[in-house]
Amino acid sequence: MKRNQSGFTLIEIAIVLVIIGLLLGGVLKGQELINSAKVKNLATDFKNIPVFIYGYQDKYKALPGDDKDVDAHLGATLCTPTCVATTGTHGNGVIEGNWNDKVATDSEAFRFWQHVRLAGLAPGPTSTADASYIPQNASGSDIGIQAGTAPAATTAPVKDVNGNAIRGSYVICSAGILGKFAKQLDSTLDDGNTETGSMLATPNYTVAPASQAATATANIVDSYTYVVCMGV
Repeated sequence: MKRNQSGFTLIEIAIVLVIIGLLLGGVLKGQELINSAKVKNLATDFKNIPVFIYGYQDKYKALPGDDKDVDAHLGATLCTPTCVATTGTHGNGVIEGNWNDKVATDSEAFRFWQHVRLAGLAPGPTSTADASYIPQNASGSDIGIQAGTAPAATTAPVKDVNGNAIRGSYVICSAGILGKFAKQLDSTLDDGNTETGSMLATPNYTVAPASQAATATANIVDSYTYVVCMGV
């Protein structure tokens, strides 16, 4: 007995291919939207921190982190024994210390977050002993701020292609940012070149270097992580 063999027609195969194409397109578009949202969140961090500074200065005529009268401004009972950093020259108008300082250093850069939070300007824990005291970016890594430096200063967190520090009164740094996001951030907030301008990117590090060179956009690897710093 002869049996008829059945298979997919060209129309059926075409329909399946169209459906697969739509599904792949939807997945890629969804990933694109997720990436875009992450870049926007990372950019928002850089935009919000200057707002915290200006808000604090408007209320207390002092710089958060550097405020020598912070206990009087925010209430002496809020910190034990004091909200003033244990290191630095307080009240000199400079946020001293490094952007990635931890509790052991207790610098003005480290205390910045406590001051702006106690002032009601930023969310987050006010106890420096809290495990989540250091704010995290959308990539789950640290964000910080420190004073701007002279153009050729050796203490700059990142230097541009000419060996100069980032321009600005303050330097905001955000760690653990994928290379593809670092490039998008620079295009969004600066000149699109990760080794020039007011925003620079350098390979991720945990200890503040004496001199860290920025990485050229062409050498940024999308899957590697970088510290992105911006002067404001």
